[in-house]
Amino acid sequence: MPRYLTMVRIEEGAFRLEDADPGFEERMGALFEEITKAGVMLETAGLKPTSESTRITWEGGKLSYTDGPFTETKEVVGGYSITQCRDMAEAIEWSKRFLEVHPAEWKVTCEVREIEEM
Repeated sequence: MPRYLTMVRIEEGAFRLEDADPGFEERMGALFEEITKAGVMLETAGLKPTSESTRITWEGGKLSYTDGPFTETKEVVGGYSITQCRDMAEAIEWSKRFLEVHPAEWKVTCEVREIEEM
């Protein structure tokens, strides 16, 4: 069964989890319980802010390092999940449901990509 990487893109600093409506954590917990019981969720996590990250670039045969925050980037990957689904349609459906539990005033984007098995 194919695996999918879903990258959760956010506008860093645009909202805080502490400001979410009171039912947000309960809705998210219920969805995570459902997706785990369905045997779909393999792994998920949020990511630390870009201010605590480093980009490593390979160019012209040399490595360079850039410490965050990255001022040229407004939208960042704030979390990810790895799921195992029947097909892309199922992976998109779970991502749609993940987005729908968020507060309406937040802008959150999911990019769903199938993992190429080697």
